[in-house]
Amino acid sequence: HIFCSSKNPHEESMSEGERARLMEEVEEKKKLIANIRNKPWRMKRRLKHLKEAQLFVDKFEGALGKGKGRKLYAYKVMMMKKWIKFQRDFENFKTACIPWERKIKEVESHFGSSVASYFIFLRWMYGMNLVLFSLTFGLVVIPEVLMGLPYGSIPRKTVPREEQDTAMDYSVLTDFNGYCKYSVLFYGYYNNQRTIGFLKFRLPLSYLMVGIGTFGYSLMVVIRTMAKNADVGGGDGEDSEFTFAWKMFTSWDYLIGNAETADNKYASITTSFKESIVDEQENQKDENIHLRRFLRVLANFLITCTLGGSGYLIYFVVKRSQEFANRDDLGWYEKNELEIIMSLLGLVGPMLFETIAELEEYHPRIALKWQLGRIFALFLGNLYTFLLALFDEVNAKLEEEKDIKNASIWFMKEYFANFTANNPNETGTPPPIEPADVIRGPCWETTVGIEFVKLTISDIQVTYLTILIGDFLRALIVRFLNYCWCWDLEAGWPSYGEFDISGNVLGLVFNQGMIWMGSFYAPGLVGINVLRLLTSMYYQCWAVMACNVPHERVFKASKSNNFYMGLLLLILFLSLLPVVYTIMSLPPSFDCGPFSGKERMFDVIIETIELDLPSFLGTLFSYAANPGLIIPAILLMVLAIYYLNSVSEAYKNANNELKKKMQMARDEEKNRRNNKDSTNQVMKDLEDLLPNRSNLPPPEEKKDKPDERKPKVKPGAAGNAVNLQKDVSLASVNPNARGPVTQAPGPRAPGPGNSRGRGQGPPPRH
Repeated sequence: HIFCSSKNPHEESMSEGERARLMEEVEEKKKLIANIRNKPWRMKRRLKHLKEAQLFVDKFEGALGKGKGRKLYAYKVMMMKKWIKFQRDFENFKTACIPWERKIKEVESHFGSSVASYFIFLRWMYGMNLVLFSLTFGLVVIPEVLMGLPYGSIPRKTVPREEQDTAMDYSVLTDFNGYCKYSVLFYGYYNNQRTIGFLKFRLPLSYLMVGIGTFGYSLMVVIRTMAKNADVGGGDGEDSEFTFAWKMFTSWDYLIGNAETADNKYASITTSFKESIVDEQENQKDENIHLRRFLRVLANFLITCTLGGSGYLIYFVVKRSQEFANRDDLGWYEKNELEIIMSLLGLVGPMLFETIAELEEYHPRIALKWQLGRIFALFLGNLYTFLLALFDEVNAKLEEEKDIKNASIWFMKEYFANFTANNPNETGTPPPIEPADVIRGPCWETTVGIEFVKLTISDIQVTYLTILIGDFLRALIVRFLNYCWCWDLEAGWPSYGEFDISGNVLGLVFNQGMIWMGSFYAPGLVGINVLRLLTSMYYQCWAVMACNVPHERVFKASKSNNFYMGLLLLILFLSLLPVVYTIMSLPPSFDCGPFSGKERMFDVIIETIELDLPSFLGTLFSYAANPGLIIPAILLMVLAIYYLNSVSEAYKNANNELKKKMQMARDEEKNRRNNKDSTNQVMKDLEDLLPNRSNLPPPEEKKDKPDERKPKVKPGAAGNAVNLQKDVSLASVNPNARGPVTQAPGPRAPGPGNSRGRGQGPPPRH
C-alpha cells in the first residue's frame, strides 16, 4: 500500500484504488480500537497494538477526502475528536464534582456496600439540608437582617434590663439564653410588620411559606429519590445466577493504573466475595423452626418492655424539668437533665437491642432492618413523649401569657397617665418606653425552639464523644497494649469496634426529624445542622478507616433499598403534625414573632388574599377551602393511590411470571442440550408403554417424483440401515406430518413400491 500524509506533495496523485484501500485500513484500525478490550491478548500486546492503531488513524484519516474537500474532512474529523474528548472530560469533571466520592469508594472497598450506604445517605442528607438552608436564610434571615429594624429598637430585639448583666456569660450562652435568645436564631426576634424595607418585602408571609415549603420540598425529594431507587431494579441480587463465576472472571478493572486504586479494588473484590458467601450460607441454612419462633417472640417482648420504660422515663424527666423551671439553685445536671437522659437512651438503647437481637439469628440484611425499625421506634417514642410533655408546658405558658398581656396593657395606661399628670404642659405624645424596660411575655415559640436547639447540640456532642472514646481510645488501647497484655486484645475483649450502621442511620433520621420540627421555631437550626453534617462526613470517614474493622459477617446492601428513605418519609410525616397543629390551632404570642397580634398564624394568608389579590381570587380560594370540595378531593386521591398501587402490584406479578417463564425456558434449553433424544421425560416414559413393533420391517422407500408425495419418516428413525424402534413418538411433533386435505383423492399413480403391501419385502437399500 502507498500511504501519504496530508503534508506529502505526492498525495494529490493518489489513485482511487489506493484511497479505497486506505479507507479499509482506517476502518479496520477503528474497529480494533473499539474492540481491543475483547481481544484475548496480554496487556503489553494490547497497549502496543492500541498505540499503533491510534497513530495510524490520526495520520491517515484526513487523507480520505477528495481534492479540495480533504481539508474540510480533516477539519471535521479533528473537531469530532475534540468534541468526543470534551464530552469524556466533562463526564469526568461531573464525577469529580460529586462530593466525597473517593472517600466513599475507599470505605466501600474495605468495609462493603452496607457501610458505604450510610455515607451515601449522609451525603444525600447534606445536599437536601443545603437547599433548606438556602431557602431559610435567603427568604427569612437575610431580609430581616438587611431590611428589618436593628437590634435594640423594639422590645423583642432587646435583652431585658434584668438579664443584661449576665447576657454574655458562657453558662448563659450555652443554654441559648441572653443574646442568643434575642437573635435571628429564634422565632421571637422577627418583627410583625407586614412589609419591610424599600422592597416592601412581606416577611410574615415569607416566614410561613418557607415553613410550609420546607416540608413540601423535603417530601418531594424523598419520594422522588424512592421512585428513582425503585427504577434502578436489581433487587438484592437474589435472582442472579453464576454469582461466583461472574465475580471471578469479570470483577477486575484493567484500566486501573494507580497502585492505591488497585489495592482498593482488590479489597473491594475480596469484600464482595465475603458478601456473596454470607448470602449463599443463609440460603442453605437449616434451622429448628419452633425454637426459632419462641426466641423471636421472647426478643420482641423484651424490646417492647424496653420501649415502654424509655417512654415513661422521658415523660418523668420532662415533668421534673418543669418543676425545676422556677428554681434558681440548680446545678449543671438539673439544668441539662432532659438532654442528658435522651442522649443516653439513644446511646444505650441500640446496643441493648443489638444484644437481644442475637436470639433471633436473622440474615444480616434482615437483622439490620429489624434493628433499624426498633431504634426508630425508640427514637420516635422518645421524641413524641418529649413533644407531648413540651406542649403541656406550652399550654401553661399560654395561660401565663394572658395575665402578662393584661399587665402590659395596664402598665402602658399607667405610664401615659403618670406622664400626663407629671407634665401638664405637654400636649404631644409621651416619649416611648425603653425597649429593655417593657414587660415581656413568655414567647412560647422561642422556648420550644431553644429546646430543639439544645437537643440537637447535645446529640452532636454525644455522637462525637462516643466516636472519640468508644472507637478511637478503644483502638489505641488494643493497638498499643496488645503486646503486653494477659490475653489477645484483638481476638478477645475489647477488640476493635465495628461500625454501627443501624445506630448511625437512625441517629441521622432522628436528627433530621428534630430539624424539620424545630426549624419553624428556630430558623437558625438548619444552619447548625448543615455544619453538623459537613463535619460528620470527615469525622466519621476518618473514624471508620482508622478505628473500625469490617463486620464479622459482611453483607451486601441492596442497590435499590428504600428502607432508609421509608424511615425518613415516616419521620417527615410525623414531624409535620406538630407544626400543622401549631399553625392551625395555637394562638401566637402577642409580643414576639412575625405573627404577633393575630388569632392564628395562618391568618397571614387570609390577610394577603383579602388585601393583595383581586376579589374573584379571594372568592375562588374561599370555595376551594369549602369542606364539601376538600373531602371529595381527598377521596379521589385515595382512590387514585389505590388504583395505582393495584396496577403496580399487577405489573410486579407479571414481571415475576415472566422471570419464571424465562427460567423455565433456560432450563428447557439446558435439558435439550443434555438429552437430545427427548426434552420431556414424562412423554418419554409414555413412549415406553406403547406396543413394540420393532419386528415389523419399515416400508420400502419410494423414489421421489415431482407429482408424488414423499413417504413419512417417523421421529426417532434413521435411514442408514437403522431398524425402527418405535411406531410413534409423543415427545416431539412429526416435522413431516401431512397437511390438510384440500381435494378429493384420485387414483394412485404407478411407481416403484406401490405393488408391495405394507411390511413386505426387504428394507430399502441406499
